[in-house]
Amino acid sequence: MELKKLSLALLLVGTTAAAQAATTIRYDCWPNHDKTAVDKIDEFYAANPDIKVEVLSNNWVDHHNKLTTALATGDGAGDLVCIDVEKIGAIVNQGGFTDLTSAFGADKDADKFVDFAFAQGKGTDGNVYALPLNIGPGVMYYRREHMQDLGFKPEEVTKDWDALIDWGVELKKKGVPLVGHAGSIAQTIINTEVEEGNSIYFDADDKPIVTSERFVKAFTYAQKARELGLDGRFGDWSSEWFEGLKQGSFAIQFSGAWLAGFLESWIAPDTAGKWGVEGLPAGFYGSWGGTFLAIPAQSENKEAAYKLAQWLTQDRDIVLYEFDTNAAFPALRATFDAPMFDEEMAFLGGQQARLLWKDIAENIPSVKPSKADNIARAIILEQALPSVVEEGKDVKVALAEAEKLIVRRMRNL
Repeated sequence: MELKKLSLALLLVGTTAAAQAATTIRYDCWPNHDKTAVDKIDEFYAANPDIKVEVLSNNWVDHHNKLTTALATGDGAGDLVCIDVEKIGAIVNQGGFTDLTSAFGADKDADKFVDFAFAQGKGTDGNVYALPLNIGPGVMYYRREHMQDLGFKPEEVTKDWDALIDWGVELKKKGVPLVGHAGSIAQTIINTEVEEGNSIYFDADDKPIVTSERFVKAFTYAQKARELGLDGRFGDWSSEWFEGLKQGSFAIQFSGAWLAGFLESWIAPDTAGKWGVEGLPAGFYGSWGGTFLAIPAQSENKEAAYKLAQWLTQDRDIVLYEFDTNAAFPALRATFDAPMFDEEMAFLGGQQARLLWKDIAENIPSVKPSKADNIARAIILEQALPSVVEEGKDVKVALAEAEKLIVRRMRNL
């Protein structure tokens, strides 16, 4: 998610002891996942008076572009860096990160985290290269005026994808699009209905599986939604999308738990009480977003960086602070008994939404990232899917062509 904010470098001095620290490390991330380190750094200094922390904050796109360049050149990366789950497979498996299993025995902490998230931070050798900072249990946000106020029930319209489409047809009669863009339906199916043992786009042997039943289903439902006129024909993060979230001009948004925090804090703060949240259609559990922490091999302060990584990912109070202030759902199991999980969320109409998110988090299957995920994702979502939804291309033809292109581009890896 690109947050269009100016790059910001902060020197977090805190206590006098920290100001006299012998070791200075830099933490690279993006807003708002840099917030906890900024707000709570004195607590870290209390336990680590010999470490001083600088925070370099860039928007999501610039952060990952700069990190990729720094890893390739061997210079310029922070001592501890954030990586979005969307980038984790490609970045970790290209090399340049510290093996946390060999260096710090990070594998011993596996049981502290939800299984699927800890597995995503591993390389192809099975060792740990990144620790999960937060996760994004996949859900369906909906506007209550288009759901309960019209006599529909969330559990019924999410019974399966056909039920969701049927609801969309009823909404169309009232002039309300079901989704911002039909492609979001395909993306949800692709990302959350992954077969056991496969990654999103590849099998266990890194062979592309984009002509499989899952992709055919995803593209077919997206194409059907467009043909039936159920989408607003605008994509996520566009100006029309932002306005639609504020005005309720479309009914649902597939996303992670984190979107509730974004809606409440800056996207649509005036819409409190108008939103509800439900699990994904057809009862599938899936991840939608998440952030990891890794230590570049070029860092000269790996031990200090690992202490900061452990504090951010394994200190219960710190992780809960991040959850409370940023809606960044914890990967840390020790947080799941916190009273805040039982609290009603006024912004979501009084739902105990965190209990839903927790149930999803505990049931998401592990999906192994692949080093070619970025290649496949771009070809499928930016080329093949638009050719089907926008141009009416045959689903199977589009997917077959995409698979050939993926294989061709993988030869350069």
